[in-house]
Amino acid sequence: MSAAPTARTEATVEIVAGIAVPDPYRWLEADAAVPGEVSDWQRAQAVHAEDTIWAGHDRDAVRAVVERSHAGAWPELPRSGGGRWFRVEGRELQVADEPYGPGRTLVDLARFDEPGRTAVLSWFAPSPDGTVLALGVCTDGSEHNRVELVDVRTGARRDDAPPELLHSSWGGGISWFPDSTGFAFLGLGGTAHDFRQVVYRRALGDHGPSAIEDVPVPEGSREYTRIQFSADGRWAVAAHRVGTPLPVAVRDLTDPGTGWRPFLRPGPETVAGHIVGDRYVAVTDRDAPRRRLVAIPLDAADPADPSCWTELVAESDAVLRSVLPVGDALYLSEFHRTAARVRILDGDGAERGSVPLPGEGALAAPFFPLTGLAAESRDGSFLFAFSTLTTSWGVYRHRPGGAVEVLQEPRIAIDATVRLHEAIASDGIAIPYHVVRPRGSAGAAPVLISAYGAAGIPTLPQYQPDLAAFLACGGTVVQAYLRGGGEFGSAWFRAADRERRGTRDSDLIAVAEHVLAEGIAAPGRLALSGGSDGGLMCGNAITARPELWAAVLPRAPLLDLVGGFRNPYLEFVIRKAWGDPDDPVDVARMISLSPYERVRPAEYPLLYVEAGANDPRCPPWQARKFVARMQAAQRGEAPILLHVYENAGHGSGTGHDVIVAQDAAWLACLLGALGLPDPAVEDPDTRR
Repeated sequence: MSAAPTARTEATVEIVAGIAVPDPYRWLEADAAVPGEVSDWQRAQAVHAEDTIWAGHDRDAVRAVVERSHAGAWPELPRSGGGRWFRVEGRELQVADEPYGPGRTLVDLARFDEPGRTAVLSWFAPSPDGTVLALGVCTDGSEHNRVELVDVRTGARRDDAPPELLHSSWGGGISWFPDSTGFAFLGLGGTAHDFRQVVYRRALGDHGPSAIEDVPVPEGSREYTRIQFSADGRWAVAAHRVGTPLPVAVRDLTDPGTGWRPFLRPGPETVAGHIVGDRYVAVTDRDAPRRRLVAIPLDAADPADPSCWTELVAESDAVLRSVLPVGDALYLSEFHRTAARVRILDGDGAERGSVPLPGEGALAAPFFPLTGLAAESRDGSFLFAFSTLTTSWGVYRHRPGGAVEVLQEPRIAIDATVRLHEAIASDGIAIPYHVVRPRGSAGAAPVLISAYGAAGIPTLPQYQPDLAAFLACGGTVVQAYLRGGGEFGSAWFRAADRERRGTRDSDLIAVAEHVLAEGIAAPGRLALSGGSDGGLMCGNAITARPELWAAVLPRAPLLDLVGGFRNPYLEFVIRKAWGDPDDPVDVARMISLSPYERVRPAEYPLLYVEAGANDPRCPPWQARKFVARMQAAQRGEAPILLHVYENAGHGSGTGHDVIVAQDAAWLACLLGALGLPDPAVEDPDTRR
């Protein structure tokens, strides 16, 4: 077996807001794509991780259970345009008369493959008249994607796609003009590293650079913006901010000379919705932490004056998530104790019924609310995907006054039980968590805790292929709903945001201790995994309480907050979620919450850090530096492992084969750490 490569140290000290911050592994921030010391070290770490993880494991059997679990992965919902339906089938985009009716292949993504790189679909959007299909294509796992345009009649690739690069799909792709003559989009106005985003407009038939749409967003803002158009072509609204969107500007397109005018003034509140007639109908947490539904006149003299707002649905014990106009109805999505519900309203907010969902679970929705504003109903139906913790995604359709149609049955049903528990945090707040265990298992078990708790993003009881694979191997999953997430509204989020960020970490420890005290997890057989900001949670958990864990597995993690100040994208994120990098009080707090800064010599459990070489959000040097410091600080026998995958990013731009390889290594690592046997070689049938 290969040995872990060592990493040299340097006497690098950075002064940040007057505070001296030692950074002995700063040299590992160098670009590993350039041959040299960093690339050699990274490659040797990957070899060591693979040798260690797969020793004694049947790679084919583990990979097979991962492939079966991915058969139920989140589907890309069909979209309509011009009476046609466009959908994804494998690596093809097809057009048909019904969402899943007999179709014609319009695009094979293989046409966009590059030598050694597989093209991945970031998003797709048919024009309202159905004559042109726009799609975002990524070829390096980074999520950076370019717009491609395809003629629906011929399937030919058009030559008038914009040259500008999109940083990611978080802006929702493009926004078609209602008359299908062009579109608006959020693209990069420079290099990807600089992270300067610009709203563009482009007419079909244009060549060369796209025109800049002069939207009055807040001065200096690096935030995302999506342009929303009314179906009748009269109104345009600019929704700004990816996590807490609100309409910052409005334009009456029937009077082009007036241009954009300010709409709502930026504040902490979310106001996210759609244009309905001459009003913006939106879910908001203004004066309602669990949110309410309001309508704001688009032509109001002062739309920020709440006296002109009409409340359609008041705040209740349910947390409102989103609203979608469907014909003359409004479909209001919400969740209660994390489980999804959908109410149907008329335009004045009066209830007309509800959508009978298939169980206690979750509706598919984009990670961030701004991306969700790309949803629309052009055919008068509500198309949705739904899953539970034990049942994979199915696709359904509902029309006002009708029954739910099953368009695609769930492919996987896991024979497991689900139970909701609560741990009490150090400040007395109850922290809910679900326990999912294979049916028939009893007593203390090998347990994996999965959690996130950040950015106001809700963790919901939905199917996840990696967790399903762990369950299939006999493990028990604990899914925790920590403060910092959005499961219980904006107050739950704000309770672990910025100066209160440490609350999320203490909530996690409360759940871990409760799982052990209740006999759910066997001592010495408790593991933790989380991605992105959840990877930072993992880093803080292993450095704060190493004795709690048998293994900690951060994925695509953020681990060095101070180093993040030097990256334009991370600096944007850190200012939003942690504080001001120029304020010594904020910087001191961030140092205390930065895993890289918290490493001390100790006996640590197994650590396996997985990262993507082309990750634009949590660049791989974050993982490299943390692992180097952890390897030097390890005083125990457990391995400290790192694998940076080539042609991989933060997840959504990564190809299927790479994702399966990542999940298989992650699963094998867990099986070894928790003493679970490899899965048996099974029949290729995906249902279990």
